[in-house]
Amino acid sequence: MTSPQQPAPARPTSRDVARAAGVSQATVSLVLGGKWPGRVSEVTAQRVREAAAELGYRPNLAARSLRLGRTRTALLVVPALTNEFFARVYAGAAALAAEHDFGVVLYPSPDGTGPARDPFASARAALDGIIASSMAADALDALHGADLPLVMLDSDPSGTGPAAHVNLDIADGMRQVTDHLLGLGHRRFLHLASAVDTWTFAVRAEALHEALGAAGDTTVRTVRAPLDVGAGREAAEQALAVTGERPTAIICDDDILAAGACKAARRLGLRVPDELSVTGFDDLALATALEPELTTVRLPAEQVGERGMEALLAVLDGRPAEQGGLPVELVVRGSTAPQPAARA
Repeated sequence: MTSPQQPAPARPTSRDVARAAGVSQATVSLVLGGKWPGRVSEVTAQRVREAAAELGYRPNLAARSLRLGRTRTALLVVPALTNEFFARVYAGAAALAAEHDFGVVLYPSPDGTGPARDPFASARAALDGIIASSMAADALDALHGADLPLVMLDSDPSGTGPAAHVNLDIADGMRQVTDHLLGLGHRRFLHLASAVDTWTFAVRAEALHEALGAAGDTTVRTVRAPLDVGAGREAAEQALAVTGERPTAIICDDDILAAGACKAARRLGLRVPDELSVTGFDDLALATALEPELTTVRLPAEQVGERGMEALLAVLDGRPAEQGGLPVELVVRGSTAPQPAARA
């Protein structure tokens, strides 16, 4: 019978080395930073080196290089590389970074929105800071433990750990969608929601329900699906097949789910938008590949990346990062129309 897996031991710190060698942390810094000659005896320096080797201590090269002004490199952590949104975030961050002679290393979290493992746990790599997009701050604990400044994008702004936040006005985007559909006469809705439990999707759901509740005389049913066209199609098809009054509009948490909803409508013989309106969120390239083209909320992904890099540069310079959410825009295309009963 195998024993339960034990948690990984805590990474040794300079304080541990100082305690083992019987010296101060300042002495450890001098010795391991190569600045000890003339300030620390050879015997003491050797004792510090031996203590560090015995403990397996690896200096925080990122922090040291930051003080020396050498690395000029940021790590951008994203949930996945398969989503166009994150590629555009990277493009925006990298373009601005290049203007400041910075580099950006792109790192997709192996576990999606779950905890991100330190990609440099065994490498002599150095970073100036971390930018993380659409993830929970506590998912970055393994990385943030290196005491690097952390900038969160499209994430819960209430967290106190990150040095700065850059957010989109997601709630306003969902309000624009609901106002558009309500203006077309729709009153029965299906919310095809993402099954991913993150701040950005929670905000979409809250804004949707608040807007519909304020309108009165509306109904909304929520079904969840993974961010996959096939999963979105299956969830929408099952929801639309339920007996009773069918919704006249499907509000989707993103364009990928909206593509699945459109496929579900075709399988059920429903015409979009004549019998069923469908909206998305993000304005990916997929939105204009669909027929009819998708009404969706355009998110300025490149600008998110730029603002994230700007915020990190501000933090590194000791300046306050720019505040305020980035505006989003509803793009009306062919997938929405007046609800069937309201047409002449």
